[in-house]
Amino acid sequence: MYILRSLIDNGHYTGFTNNIDRRLIQHNNGKNYSTKIRRPWILIHVEFAENRVEARKLEKYFKSGSGREIIKEIELTI
Repeated sequence: MYILRSLIDNGHYTGFTNNIDRRLIQHNNGKNYSTKIRRPWILIHVEFAENRVEARKLEKYFKSGSGREIIKEIELTI
């Protein structure tokens, strides 16, 4: 599970993948419809999960209200 920050508007994008390097390149090359207008992106947080189901649970959590609060705390440490 990963969290990106847009250098254009400081917005965030949360997703999951099995290859973070490849996925970040895809986001920054405009290969993702929902993120291409807000690029470039930087990686601000990564969490590893045992499997896809657990990664999806983490992603959903970080998209929730309490998860967004944690993202704000992560931003303060950068």
